[in-house]
Amino acid sequence: MQGYEEDEGTIKVPRFAESAGFYTSKQRSYNMSRIKGKNSKPEIILRKALWAKNIRFRLHDRSLPGRPDIVIKKYRLAIFVDGEFWHGFDWKNNRERIKSNRLFWIPKIERNMQRDERTNRALRDMGYTVFRFWSQDVVKNLPTVINQIELFLETRKLYR
Repeated sequence: MQGYEEDEGTIKVPRFAESAGFYTSKQRSYNMSRIKGKNSKPEIILRKALWAKNIRFRLHDRSLPGRPDIVIKKYRLAIFVDGEFWHGFDWKNNRERIKSNRLFWIPKIERNMQRDERTNRALRDMGYTVFRFWSQDVVKNLPTVINQIELFLETRKLYR
C-alpha cells in the first residue's frame, strides 16, 4: 500500500477458498462481486450535495494514501465514505452478529480497520485533515455531514 509499509502488527486474513475450509455458493459469489468500492450511492449523494453548495473537489486521488473518496486539496481535506460492514461500524457489538465464515470475516474487517488507522495517520502526517463518514450517516443525516464539512472549510478560510 502506498504511503506506509506493512509491519508485523498487520492482521493476517486466511484466503477465502474452499481448500481453506470456506464455502461460498455461486449466488453469494456473484452478489459479492457486485459490491462497488467506488461511486457508491452514499458517496454520490455526498458529492452532489457538496457540488450544489459550490464546493469543488477531486475524486479518488491516487497520489494520496488510501485513495480518499473526495479530496479538497486547497484546504487539505480528505473525505472517506465508509460502509458499515466493511469498516467495522460499532465493532464491539456487531462482531458477534457475524455467523457464517467468522474465521475469514472477523480478521478481514479488523484488518480493514487497521488499514484505515494507518491511512489516517499517513494523511495527517502529510498535513491533511481526515473526515470519515459512515454511509448510513450520509444517507440519513446529510445536512449534518455537509454542515461539518462547511464548518471545517470556513475555519480554514479564516486562517489562510
